Amino acid sequence: MGWSGYNLINHVSIQMRWNCTFEHLASVSMEGEPLLLVDIPDALSEREKVKFTVHTKTTLPSFKKSDFSVIRQHEDFVWLHDALLENEEYAGIIIPPAPAKPDFDVAREKMQKLGEGEGSMTKEEFSKMKQELEAEYLAIFKKTVSNHEVFLQRLSNHPVLTNDHNFHVFLEYDQDLSVRSKNTKEMFGGFLKSMMKTADEVLISGAKDADEFFEHEKTFLVEYGTKIKDSALKAEKMTRTHKNVSDDYIHLSSSFNELGVEEKSPLTNHYVKLAELFEKLRKVEGRVSSDEDLKLTELLKYYVRDIQAAKDLLYRRARALVDYENSGKALDKARIKGKDVKQAELHHQLCSQKFEKLSDSAKQELTAFRTRRVAAFRKNLIEMTELELKHARNNMQLLQNCLTTLSN
Repeated sequence: MGWSGYNLINHVSIQMRWNCTFEHLASVSMEGEPLLLVDIPDALSEREKVKFTVHTKTTLPSFKKSDFSVIRQHEDFVWLHDALLENEEYAGIIIPPAPAKPDFDVAREKMQKLGEGEGSMTKEEFSKMKQELEAEYLAIFKKTVSNHEVFLQRLSNHPVLTNDHNFHVFLEYDQDLSVRSKNTKEMFGGFLKSMMKTADEVLISGAKDADEFFEHEKTFLVEYGTKIKDSALKAEKMTRTHKNVSDDYIHLSSSFNELGVEEKSPLTNHYVKLAELFEKLRKVEGRVSSDEDLKLTELLKYYVRDIQAAKDLLYRRARALVDYENSGKALDKARIKGKDVKQAELHHQLCSQKFEKLSDSAKQELTAFRTRRVAAFRKNLIEMTELELKHARNNMQLLQNCLTTLSN
């Protein structure tokens, strides 16, 4: 991975690259089946936006080429997510959550404050703090790219969404999609829609589902969602604590270094060695913070959103059930009055078919959600544990080496 130099205060562009293979994605497709493999090998961060290079490799006949790339911005991802969410055909599908909007404001503010406080710290302290903030900015950028890439890969691996027309346009159309932000009227309409949905959910959530599978899933997702949200907050706090320890090591290293330079005594060499130790420990602690953030905190945050997407699916099914039951009541009334019976029967039949279709699809989706969730947590927790052990060994080795040196 290589990336260009940048200046956070002036918001100069930053570019990152990955050498991508398709081993993981290819493993989910049967040999001989058409493939749609999507990744983001390049991304460019500017002051107001991030430009993602979306690369596609496919054997699907619906595409003109087998290998191509386009440039997309965050708003394009949101447009695609909303288009999928509004498609009635996908009511029985867990629509992957839209990636979070890139937010570098905190890192930029920290760099701004660091610049303002440059005179109150040593040159060495300032340099190390600047390195830490640059690494933090880079970590945020990596997470941003990863979140957008995961969204696309969830779509490309889905048996239905992989064939969506808007998804194909997003991947293949080589011009600007010209997606505009929502205006005030549209945002207000969305707010009212959200309020109505929330009210519906409150009413519907109190009703017991006759289907034990969905009743169990509803109870599980509510309880599980609360625990995952709480775990995400605790993981974020843990990550921040490791980051604070890393920052503290900067001051310790700088202080010992100053003592080693200013004081000429038998302890001078010890001060220098301790300064070197805390500088090395700083780098290790920084890696611990970064690894925990990527492997645990981000995973938990993602599943907070993914659990909500699953709950939204249950809401749509419950809404379809209410429509089906209401259509049955309307049919009974029509028969009693002897008026518009055929129309009521047709509407009742359509509601029944929609509910049954949605229920069948929802069962498959929720079952797949469980499998996907377990696999993701197992993979990330194993990787994080391996990294934690590696960093712990490094810490122990650094301390042992330092003690040996100081003892001589």
